[in-house]
Amino acid sequence: MNKIDLRSDTVTLPPQAMRDAMYKAELGDDVYGEDPTVNLLQERCAQLTGKDAALFVASGTMGNLTAVLSHCQRSDEVILGSRSHIAIWEQAGAAAFGGVSLRTIANEADGTLPLEQINLCINEDDPHRTQTRLIALENTFNGQPLMPAYMRMVKELALQNGLAVHLDGARLFNASRVLLASIDEFTAHVDTVQFCFSKGLAAPVGSIICGNHEFIAKARRVRKALGGGMRQAGVLAAGCLWALDNMVERLDLDHALARQLADGLAQIPGIKVVPAQHRTNMVFFESDRSDLSRAELARRLRDIGVLVAVEGQLGIRAVTHFGLTAEDIEETIVRVEDLMAVAVH
Repeated sequence: MNKIDLRSDTVTLPPQAMRDAMYKAELGDDVYGEDPTVNLLQERCAQLTGKDAALFVASGTMGNLTAVLSHCQRSDEVILGSRSHIAIWEQAGAAAFGGVSLRTIANEADGTLPLEQINLCINEDDPHRTQTRLIALENTFNGQPLMPAYMRMVKELALQNGLAVHLDGARLFNASRVLLASIDEFTAHVDTVQFCFSKGLAAPVGSIICGNHEFIAKARRVRKALGGGMRQAGVLAAGCLWALDNMVERLDLDHALARQLADGLAQIPGIKVVPAQHRTNMVFFESDRSDLSRAELARRLRDIGVLVAVEGQLGIRAVTHFGLTAEDIEETIVRVEDLMAVAVH
């Protein structure tokens, strides 16, 4: 039985043409700023996001941590979602390495943070309180895109209070494709942004952070301190450049496969699918039977060759990505249907 891996879009393997581009990349020492392929990637991403400059980093976690530490000093505070990646999946690195406090607000189902709650969490100028420096948003959030109009309102609130806004845009291209909005329609409303090449864009390694010249100068120093100064990194950057040219539009296929999966699972007795107003590449579902927990269902799915993840609040997570086909999704639906039929009996 072939395995169908729906755990994450990080399990993608680079296509041969991407590997060829990496093999042929022109190289230099990026710590000296002399890798032409890295420089080209940074220039393109700065232009794409409408920012002054950009910095190539090893991962989204490193990108977010570098951004927070560049915006904030020790004892400063960042406001962000309680279910955001920075808050719960990055080992609280901002606090551990930078002494930056994380002030969390419960995310709404669509990933937004209520504006009135953000306003309440901004500390007054008082020597007893931490200084609020930054608001961090995430796009997409569990596959749901944040609307540019909402992001604009957050930025207006931030400006009124002298705060910066950072966007963890790990899957920003998914949001862009599903909403038919350009990348700069999102990034116009933030000071800095991080996005990944190693998820839906199928590059093996790499993320990038974009901002103004002063921010990127700070970020370069922070990246070095975190051990992120890479030498002939053009080998990696070439894969990211190829992804920008060839992998963005095909995200539409991932979204179509996710809709196919959600529609098929919803027809299976005993399976409940979490609805989505704008579905990108994630489907959340679970059994509506009290005797079949999420963990047990995930285990049984693994036993029949369907690999999934378990998300604490939304249920089982299935992520579509490069390398999957409509036939894979149909086979997944059949296997789940068979599993549930056996479970009933």
